Amino acid sequence: MRGSVIAPDRAAGHGRTRATAVASAAVALLFPLLGAAPPDAPGAADRLQSAFASAAAEYDVPQSVLLGVSYLQSRWDAHDGAPSVTGGYGPMHLTDARTALAGATPHHSEGTEDARGDSARPPLLPTAKLPPASEIPARLSTLPRAAELTGLSPRALRTDPAANVAGGAALLAAAQKELGEPLSSDPADWYGAVARFSGADDRATATAYANDVYDVLRTGQERRTDAGQLVALAAQPGLSPDIAQLRRAGLRTANAAGTECPPTVSCEWIPAPYEEFGEDDYGNHDLGNRPASQDIDYIVIHDTEGAWEGVLQMVQDPTYVSWQYSLRSTDGHIAQHVKAKDVAWHAGNWYVNAKSIGLEHEGFLAQPDSWYTEAMYRSSARLVTYLAHKYGIPLDRQHILGHDNVPGPTASTIGGMHTDPGPYWDWRHYFELLGRPFVPTAGPNGGMVTIRPDYATNRPEYTGCVSAGRPCAAHGSSAVRLYSGPGESYPLIKDIGLGSTPSTGVNDLSSRVSTGQQYAVAGRDGDWTAIWYLGQKAWFKNPGKNPTAVNATGLVVTPKAGAASVPVYGRAYPEASAYPSGVPSQAVSPLPYTLPAGQRYVVGDKVPGEYYYAVTFDADSHRVVVGKDLYYEIQYGHRVAFVRAADVRVVPSAA
Repeated sequence: MRGSVIAPDRAAGHGRTRATAVASAAVALLFPLLGAAPPDAPGAADRLQSAFASAAAEYDVPQSVLLGVSYLQSRWDAHDGAPSVTGGYGPMHLTDARTALAGATPHHSEGTEDARGDSARPPLLPTAKLPPASEIPARLSTLPRAAELTGLSPRALRTDPAANVAGGAALLAAAQKELGEPLSSDPADWYGAVARFSGADDRATATAYANDVYDVLRTGQERRTDAGQLVALAAQPGLSPDIAQLRRAGLRTANAAGTECPPTVSCEWIPAPYEEFGEDDYGNHDLGNRPASQDIDYIVIHDTEGAWEGVLQMVQDPTYVSWQYSLRSTDGHIAQHVKAKDVAWHAGNWYVNAKSIGLEHEGFLAQPDSWYTEAMYRSSARLVTYLAHKYGIPLDRQHILGHDNVPGPTASTIGGMHTDPGPYWDWRHYFELLGRPFVPTAGPNGGMVTIRPDYATNRPEYTGCVSAGRPCAAHGSSAVRLYSGPGESYPLIKDIGLGSTPSTGVNDLSSRVSTGQQYAVAGRDGDWTAIWYLGQKAWFKNPGKNPTAVNATGLVVTPKAGAASVPVYGRAYPEASAYPSGVPSQAVSPLPYTLPAGQRYVVGDKVPGEYYYAVTFDADSHRVVVGKDLYYEIQYGHRVAFVRAADVRVVPSAA
């Protein structure tokens, strides 16, 4: 979905102002100290490492345990005192509920996207109004508890990394005592306390979290943080924790029956309703028989634009939208709502919905400092790896899509398509966790590039996070900006499908490529590289000493000889003659784009035209229509698209 330009409305990035005292107060509480943390002084490169040592000694917590927990929370980053998507601060991700839950509004309420994207049915547009969660869960209130235990002020715990680490150590020590365990120097004796630190109220989630921490302890880590601090954790490969401690933690058993998750994550079944609620109305998904009836080709990554409790209310509303899985930021807990065999209404393009699985991650597109936890990234990567293996989905950016990569199915829908998870989702780190890092696969003459900036130092300017035209906070980004010539003085690339002047707006995808996406090289000029993009030659800065892309090779499509251009489509639908009696044929309507002669675009799958007819509650009438026309999926702009195989020829990118 699109990110909000109204910061107070924490749940749904949907740009609707709530002119109330509650909303105003939420703003004051959400951003009280942004930018308050001073930069590290020169010569203090090991200050954070020393803070871990001091806190460990003061609270009798093994330093390795403290480092391992912090790594899983934040990868030791302080985020300059800014809160995460769930109001968590600092290296230990100490949460303050005042910033975590400021209300809930509908998941798809900004923009005009029809979540189903099926022109055979009336559009499913946002109408639901959901109340805010009435109770604050304990996992969102660890910072006030740390203040009580340490005597440190909430301000210090938010903004001073050393104080934050001390707060985390105090919480771990308190959890250890509550379990009746000694303050041992052996990290193997802290499994139960680590599990409790997650804030999870169910045993499976706490177990998965603790297992992740101990995996970090066994493998070790070393990295330089966002504040330039070098932090290291030595590997302890033989470490075997006392997992029996968890039996005394008093945690509930989540309902995992029926879930489709790997054993390495915690998963709970919270079903989306499939029920009739009026004449020709039912919700909020369609029954199917995938992959027997049709392949599952895509996994779509979304962010929720809302807090966990409100999101769960949304997916249980039969009149609204659905997706297969939700992932919680604090601890990586997963809720499954729709079976993989069934078709959820989440991507705004019926062709993609019918062939995809949707994952919603607790987060906010237009709040760059509202960072995602390492726990959620890891849990998501494990789930995606499992699903990709189970359904034969390639782990690349033409199959693991952001919602912002899904094309508008028709020309009239392009402007309303959602733009999440946005430029602040760390695709490079995510694919490293998937075991598919983006690496060079060719020399400079390979004919293709894979976009791969350094996330932390790549900081293009965006506007519109807080209010229209106002600069967003400087932040690392997965995205690289495109110009019409080899220099920043040239105009930004224009997307004719949007019809508007391109801008640096956080929701404007006109002139933006993202990490992992691949494009055919159209030229080079010094530190600048040109690619074919939206029917144009688009340039991005790609200096040799600090490249924003790596060389690649593969297959590309170009128009067949004699064609000046070929049409581009937002869905791969069958020809009219393929539809059986009783199933209305769907228009094969091109988008307002073309693939001109002489241009090349990276090719993905070759697929038959396919349409899933499912417009009634009774699944007996559902049909999968497969045509004879074949299509290629291509990386056309920021979003993928389709061209008819009969219109193009496939050639090596290096040719």
